[in-house]
Amino acid sequence: MKRKLLAALGLGAALAASPAAAQGTCDRALLQGMADNWVEGVEKGSPFTMKLGEWVEFWENLDLASMSAFFTEPRKVAWHRAVLDTSGCKAFVESVIVDGDRPMVLAARLTNGFFGVSPIEIVVSEQGDWLFDPQATANYARREDWSPIPQGERMSRDELVAVANAYLDRFSDKSVTVPFNVPCNRLEGGMYTGKGQADDSCDIGFPEGVAMAERSYLVDRDMGTVNVFLRMGANKRADSHTFRIEQGKIRYVHTVTNCGEQANCGFPPFAEMLKTNPGMQPKIED
Repeated sequence: MKRKLLAALGLGAALAASPAAAQGTCDRALLQGMADNWVEGVEKGSPFTMKLGEWVEFWENLDLASMSAFFTEPRKVAWHRAVLDTSGCKAFVESVIVDGDRPMVLAARLTNGFFGVSPIEIVVSEQGDWLFDPQATANYARREDWSPIPQGERMSRDELVAVANAYLDRFSDKSVTVPFNVPCNRLEGGMYTGKGQADDSCDIGFPEGVAMAERSYLVDRDMGTVNVFLRMGANKRADSHTFRIEQGKIRYVHTVTNCGEQANCGFPPFAEMLKTNPGMQPKIED
């Protein structure tokens, strides 16, 4: 179900939003609490587990939307991970919902604005979106190591963003060199590039001439992680790319892409793609 409902909720009705710019720096405990409250809210089917701002902007797939239209029922979160941007006062939560009548992979951003959380921004991938297979997404994601980067190896915010941009720039400029780690694993929907081996690679090719526009960044230096919300390609699809960067090179890439009204973003159904290329979902030995 693709919603582009032009409404915002602010504790019942919001036609104007408070300025939600981050107020200085935030500590990790505060942001982790925001992330935990978001997951709890999804599971309870209510946004009121969060300390919301007086006015709350809610964005779904990069369009202003109705928060009450999203929080319609409790949903069990099968897996999630939080990324915390202390200088931007933002938390990013990637999560997977497997059960129920609307399985989803969610990329959510929460901002600690004036008086509470606002805005809330989500990119939703569900049935018919890019390579959608939430159970496979959860199975692959939970195996990965996104533990804190050792103190002496942490990169600056600008350095991390530059690495993320190299990957994204490659979609429109084939001359760009992307600093991939070896091994490297790329998780796009339910497709995974690795087998848990030392030579796993993310360098499996890029489409050409695809603009990755209107990028906004959330950076967690402790985790070596950058999340980018953007509009992808000529159709300006809502997209989230998350990068784990170790010693200047990309170790993991996760994407969450909403295809709008075009099933699987114009490609054959994912089930058909898997029949012809089962290696898109490798079996990884424990």
